[in-house]
Parts: sequence; structure tokens; C-alpha cells
Amino acid sequence: MNDPNPGSPGPDPGPPEYNVYRSRRRPAGRAGGGDLDSLRRRLARFRQRKPGEPGEPRERRGITPGRVVKWIALALAGWILLSLVLFFLSAQTEEGVSEDAERALSSGGNILTGSTILVIGSDARTGDSIDESQAGPSRADTLMLVHAAFGSVRKLSIPRDSEAQIPGHGTAKINAAYALGGPALMIETVESFLGNGVEVNHLIEVDFAGFPKFIDALGGVTVDVERRICSPPFDNFWKGLRFRKGERHLNGRRALGYARIRKNDCAPNETDIDRAERQQQVISGIKDQLTSPAAFVRMPWAAWRAPRAVRTDLKGPGLLGLATDAAAGTSEDLNVLEPSCLDCGVDGSLKVSDGAKADAVRKLNGD
Repeated sequence: MNDPNPGSPGPDPGPPEYNVYRSRRRPAGRAGGGDLDSLRRRLARFRQRKPGEPGEPRERRGITPGRVVKWIALALAGWILLSLVLFFLSAQTEEGVSEDAERALSSGGNILTGSTILVIGSDARTGDSIDESQAGPSRADTLMLVHAAFGSVRKLSIPRDSEAQIPGHGTAKINAAYALGGPALMIETVESFLGNGVEVNHLIEVDFAGFPKFIDALGGVTVDVERRICSPPFDNFWKGLRFRKGERHLNGRRALGYARIRKNDCAPNETDIDRAERQQQVISGIKDQLTSPAAFVRMPWAAWRAPRAVRTDLKGPGLLGLATDAAAGTSEDLNVLEPSCLDCGVDGSLKVSDGAKADAVRKLNGD
């Protein structure tokens, strides 16, 4: 339809229509000037937060006495744990005693309530102090009974030349039992020799090859030499051994030699009793070294070497219990079986009276 007034203006159409769009926020890396100001403001607020408010960055804690003590305690615990692992691993892989010896042992007693252990050191042809060119059966070089209970350790040395009835073999020096029937016959002979209800519950055979290494792992032992010793050559000590009177710190090889000296030219009147006393001195020296501060530093090495110095029926826990009793318990004075006469028995053996045996057993048991 045509507009009758084409030159006149039409009605007012009003404001134009348009759509409103909201823009998305730009990433921080692409922020414009306004967004950058917002980012700065938020960062300033973050820096002004009070300690303890959520989102606060962790402060680096300094070294405090409490933290140092904690680190030291953890290090000590780790050192002890390492030593225990090495001890049990070494005990598990070490050779035990023979089946005959196991059967000869009595089942009564334990390390906590009281147990009697026979310690044998034989002159088997092994070890630094042994002349391997020598022949013949091994004899018991050391005979010692140890009664170990929680809190105390008592020892009784039996002179190896004591006259004894060896079951099935007649009368001879007691150390011959080891050559005739090994540790099983030695156990039986010691029990019948002492009588008075003595029962051997456990056996320890000292390995002369491993013993010096154990002593060295401990850092040596200290003994009190009561008189000057001038030993003539024996076994692999080709020049003999010399010890001055007084306290002497010995390494493993010399400690083994000190315990095995047979003759002393500087004191010709010495007997097998003096030799037994020297052996107990070495045992006491080991105990003292185990309880010294230096032992803690050497603990892993000593823990590894200890089971390798002996052959025993005691497994890892039992051997550890004995070592703990020996280290922590009180040790009595030297106790050596006293003979009634010297060189008056078979083959120049020592005779021990029944009364002396009974007294020695009572002292061993703490009665």
C-alpha cells in the first residue's frame, strides 16, 4: 500500500534491539591489565595472612635439642638392630655340636632360672696357636663349668690333669675323655667326677680358630698378670710368650696363648691350677670388654664373630641369653677345683677329694 505522504517522517521505531554477551575470564598467563590488577590484589592478601590461617605455606623448622635427641635415639636403635640381625644370622649358619653330645646333655634348667654349661677348649689342630704338624687325638685343653642365671654368673675350672674315672676306659687324667669319646664322653665323665647332683645342660666347644678373631672384634681384653711369665716355645708360638707383671691388654692371638701356657720358666712351681686361673681371667676380661663403652661401637663386628668362636647346642636366642647374663650379671671370684695332692695319681695326675668336690659344687650353684 502506497504511503499518501511519501515525504513525511514515519512513526518512531524506538531503540534498536541487541543481545548482551558475558565474556569468559582469560587465563592468568593471558590476563589483560584489569585481570593483572586482580591477581596482584589476591597475591597481596595471601602474603598478609596471619600464621595458622588455611593456605599458609609451611615454615622450615630449625634444629632443636628434641629433634637431635630423636635422631640419636633412632641411630642407636638401628645400630643395635643391625647387631642383633648379624648375631642371629651368624648363629644360624654356624655348625652345632654332635648328635652324641646333644643326647648326653640334661634337659633341665634354662638361662633365666639357672643352667650349667660345660665349656671345653680342645687342642684340636686348628687355630693360630696350634701346631698343625702335630699328630694324635685332641684332648680337652680347657675344662670349665659355668652356672648362668639371670643376674649372676659363677664359674668352676677343673684342672685338666685331675684324676677321674672315665666310663668304659678306667682311671686316667680327666682331659683324656675328650680324646677317647669326644664331647659326649667328656660330659658323662665330668658329671660322674663331680657328683653331688651336677647335670650339664648345655655345651660350648671353643673354636681356637675363631676365638682370637672374636677377641680382636671386641678390641682385645685386659688381664692382670700376677707374676712374670716366661713361657718356652709351644705349638705355633715358636719364640714362646713373655708377659710382665701387671695389667696387660692382649689381642686375640696373645689372649689365646695366655690361656694355654703350659709352663712358666720364670715360676717353675706353677701348676695346672695357675693355668686354669689364667683361663678364667680371659673369660672375665671378655665380660669387662662387653660392658665397656667401646663395645657399643664394635657391636656389629663382635656380634658376627661371637657365634663363630664356639660350637654349641644353644641356638641364637639361648646363646644371646647367655651372653646377656655374662655381660649384665655379677661374676664371682676365680673358682678352681683344689686338688688334695699333686702328681700323686695315675700318670702324675692330681687327686681331688670328695669334700673339695662337694664344696666346689655348692659354690658353683650359689648354695
